[in-house]
Amino acid sequence: MKPNQDFLYRTQQFWGYVRIVSEKVGYSEGGLVKYITEESARTKLNSINITISDTLLNDVVEYINYRARILNNEVRHELMNAEEAKSLFTQLYKIHQTESFTCKLPFNKQKEEKKDFAFYTGIINILTEQHLRIHSQKNGMIYGEDVTFDNDPSTLTYLKDEKNYIHGALSRRFDGAYPSTINPKAIWEIKEYYYTTSFGSRIADGVYETQLDGYEINELSHLVQGDIKHIYFIDAYDTWWLKGKSYLCRIIDMLHIGLVDEVIFGKEVINRWHKVLDELIKENINI
Repeated sequence: MKPNQDFLYRTQQFWGYVRIVSEKVGYSEGGLVKYITEESARTKLNSINITISDTLLNDVVEYINYRARILNNEVRHELMNAEEAKSLFTQLYKIHQTESFTCKLPFNKQKEEKKDFAFYTGIINILTEQHLRIHSQKNGMIYGEDVTFDNDPSTLTYLKDEKNYIHGALSRRFDGAYPSTINPKAIWEIKEYYYTTSFGSRIADGVYETQLDGYEINELSHLVQGDIKHIYFIDAYDTWWLKGKSYLCRIIDMLHIGLVDEVIFGKEVINRWHKVLDELIKENINI
């Protein structure tokens, strides 16, 4: 999912009202993300002695209801549970094995009977390698040499110029990078929580870390080789939808504030990720 252009480049004041209104009116109701009215928003703001203009109130309510609409009608239907994710991973795993793919397939951090592959990470890695291999074959290139991606970054991402001077480095390691962690065109994070029983502080902290990453990436972009795309993959219906609707709202906010360039929810990866990769390949060729 890319941001809606109508809500990009809004002021800090706008996002401040979005946060306060969302908190005071509430994020969810009746199992869905909550729609609000101008009257309910103004009533809540008046109760805490906050003033807002009619025009700004209209814009804030329009955005909050847009956010509710895409989460209720689109995003929740993309999120997979553990069984769905495992089924999709198993299909792709056969390709990984029969075609001798080289991308890593890490395991999750669970124990005993829940110990298994990290399904969503595996899905993303396999789909990425598959698409880049197809691109290589069509264009007379060698995958792994002419075309590659880092599917298990074990180093910090950094930018350097033609004389090998470093111009900046990011603070955290990411889950993937294209074409590598050195002068990347894109870096991505993956948040899959299929076996989590509650929306705990670790998950909440992960959302805030992504926000901070976004500020840092925006600061470093354009220093050497153009914009760095920041992509956020998330999945797990029970965790994100049943327990974390308020954080889904904040993720949509992040997208429109410009802290991430794209959020890919669950099985949206099947139809969307190859298009993103094509865009990245084209940008890399045009450098």
